[in-house]
Amino acid sequence: MFQILVVEDDASLRRLMSAALKQNGYQPFTASDGIEALDMLEKTNIDLIISDIMMPNMDGYELTRQLRNANFQMPIIMVTAKESFEDKKIGFDAGTDDYMVKPIDINEMILRVGALLKRSKLASEHTMTVGNCVLDYDAQTVAFDGQQGETIPQMEFKLLFKLLSYPNKIFTRRQLLDELWGMDKDVDERTVDVHIKRLRERYGSAEAFSIVTVRGLGYKAVKQ
Repeated sequence: MFQILVVEDDASLRRLMSAALKQNGYQPFTASDGIEALDMLEKTNIDLIISDIMMPNMDGYELTRQLRNANFQMPIIMVTAKESFEDKKIGFDAGTDDYMVKPIDINEMILRVGALLKRSKLASEHTMTVGNCVLDYDAQTVAFDGQQGETIPQMEFKLLFKLLSYPNKIFTRRQLLDELWGMDKDVDERTVDVHIKRLRERYGSAEAFSIVTVRGLGYKAVKQ
């Protein structure tokens, strides 16, 4: 299931967009401004963003610029009441992939989401390639050198996929626990250590990547 982040300060519109996405088979997440969106992206793998432009604290232009500068490549759709050519030019220059003008047609929004996901090849192959390694998110398999993928335990796969999605980014144990196990689960930070140990036992000799302990902070994945 593809995860869509709706960034919109209008609560009613945010709920409407989220409901439509859920009804069409997507998993929606929400934020009321750019700062909340960045916080969400620290914790969740997002496949596509639908963002308003005029928002408090951080607007859609600045959110898009920061994401592109940080090398986030997911598709972004900007939604705004502004419809001048200059406004659209600013949006595309910032790095947006598509543009919708309010009041938006919800059905059109769904079509645009599907088209962008297909264009980014996410819809047909929800996979990640790292060197000679291919991770298939839907099948939860890890394959090397074109061989048949190995199915590994769900939490180990999600942990590996998360780390490799953001190479060289340091994640604390608490960040990984909150996203992958949930904040209300009766687990502690040693759970992350156990799963990291298992991944290293499986892939310690992998040529494509390594999992590095950052003393006093947490873990990161490094592509070789």
